[in-house]
Amino acid sequence: MFAIMTVTGQDHTGIIAAVSTALAELDVNIHNVSQTIMDKWFTMILHVGFDDAALTIADIQERMTSVEKEQGLVIRIQSEALFSAVNDI
Repeated sequence: MFAIMTVTGQDHTGIIAAVSTALAELDVNIHNVSQTIMDKWFTMILHVGFDDAALTIADIQERMTSVEKEQGLVIRIQSEALFSAVNDI
């Protein structure tokens, strides 16, 4: 399954490391990533893939909750199917 994850928050050292480490621990693969810093704000969009027989989007969001708290971020993940459906309308 594929999903889109967004990460936003005040820029500081270690954001990419914290997010990618948490994803790797869940065996979630990062297929593509785009990130930018606007003034003091960090934003990142990730296209990720994972085995939906072993893991759900809710599982990933739950794991990312600790990263959010530790890093002071807002992290959201949604199924890629949602974005595809919206574009098909």
